[in-house]
Amino acid sequence: MATFSRHAVLEWDGEVMDGAGDVTAGTRTFSVPVAFPSTAGEAPGKTTPEELLAASHATCYGIGLRSLIGRRGGRAQRVTVTAIVTAEKGPRGIRVQSSHLSGEVQALEGIDHEQLQEIAQDTRERCTISIALEGTVAVTYDIVAR
Repeated sequence: MATFSRHAVLEWDGEVMDGAGDVTAGTRTFSVPVAFPSTAGEAPGKTTPEELLAASHATCYGIGLRSLIGRRGGRAQRVTVTAIVTAEKGPRGIRVQSSHLSGEVQALEGIDHEQLQEIAQDTRERCTISIALEGTVAVTYDIVAR
């Protein structure tokens, strides 16, 4: 088994509530502005840890879903997955409550509805981010073929 690591670097200026920063992937494939989500709303044009978690979950699950469809003899023109991470702001800070994956497989061939649902479940059980969230955050999914 091979071991690997990935990293990202946050550079933050100012205090938490009025400061801001940028997070950059170690591969330098992205650098995005980030901010702390205040109770007044999200800072326009900036992302949050919860949104980055949603991006990671959608990417992990979507690539895994596409991979398993192919390994099970199917073909698809496109796979689209949206991850909605829901969090609660309370006295102890922000706590992620759930991540819901909503997916659409376009032009699916060689896989019927029942098989697609089995693949969706297998993908959920194999997805690195789903596994990391397991036991602390509810992970649900809804995958359809169009």
